[in-house]
Amino acid sequence: MLKINTGTARYKAVIGVGGVGSGSVFLLNGDHTLGREESRAGCFLDQKDYCKLHIILHYVQTLLGPQFQVFPISRVGDDTIGRQLLSEMANTGMIMKYMGQSVNTDTLFAFCFRYPDKSGGNMSTGDSACSKVDAGVVRMAAKEFSHFKDEGIVLAAPEVPLEARAMLLEMGREHGFFNVASFLSEEMYEVVQSDILKRIDLMAINIDEAAAAVDMSPEDNSSTVIIEAAISKFNLINNTIKVSITDGDKGSWLSDGARLTHVPACKVQVDGTAGAGDAYLAGLIIGVVAGLSLHEAQVLGTLIGSLAVTSPHAINEYIDRASLHNLALKSKKAVHKNILQLLEE
Repeated sequence: MLKINTGTARYKAVIGVGGVGSGSVFLLNGDHTLGREESRAGCFLDQKDYCKLHIILHYVQTLLGPQFQVFPISRVGDDTIGRQLLSEMANTGMIMKYMGQSVNTDTLFAFCFRYPDKSGGNMSTGDSACSKVDAGVVRMAAKEFSHFKDEGIVLAAPEVPLEARAMLLEMGREHGFFNVASFLSEEMYEVVQSDILKRIDLMAINIDEAAAAVDMSPEDNSSTVIIEAAISKFNLINNTIKVSITDGDKGSWLSDGARLTHVPACKVQVDGTAGAGDAYLAGLIIGVVAGLSLHEAQVLGTLIGSLAVTSPHAINEYIDRASLHNLALKSKKAVHKNILQLLEE
């Protein structure tokens, strides 16, 4: 655990909604981008894949420890993998009373494809148990919002319907929570057209999602152009929103309203990129809980995201205070003393 006195910290809990499921990783032959109608050979890798809410909250719970309360809200199927995932989440210390199993519905499954250069993407089932998570499911956690009024963090993660995430953010806003959200590229048009951005304090997305928000192509525009355009658009809708945008091994950019900071990724041996962005987002949340500035939280997120890719699995179970401290000391980037204090024995 990190050296945080969660008893005296402003934030005492995270309530999160999003995808919980499993997946397989398929290694494609050749680094060129898969064509729309192309057939290509490859092989399955012996790697564990997980979905977004599970990944993010795993790091939040394990690094903040049992004193910090984590409430996941989602659904799995009434199947073997669903029961296994519930057991894994409970074993980290998460409070599972808002997790459930949907009868006659399968647990969310993601098919991840990877290129030999370690980049890739994923596809997930849209009719899984997670699709049953609606506003009513989220409202079941109403008493937790009352209990942690002005002392909680909301996490609205993808892979459940927007309706559920909008309700979570609305409840968070009503109860003085710090609202964190993320969205997929395919959702960005609807998000920008709705009022959901007005309920968000910190939005964490990747470069493809940022490009989708401003109708740009990452192939035809530089990261800088996309990032500046996206932040400008978000600020027109919500002039207090903070925005973090990741771009793989190029690192991350974060706008706190006053300045835009860039933190490059750490140089590590990459075994798999699945879950790296989610690990980074977990670091942002942990940094907020610890009372770090958003730029310091960005550096902490970078350390966690960088360590995440040293594992072939979407959750690196070996990330802890000691491994983060070791990476911080080896890293050539400036690691503020506040971060080092969190990581010291």
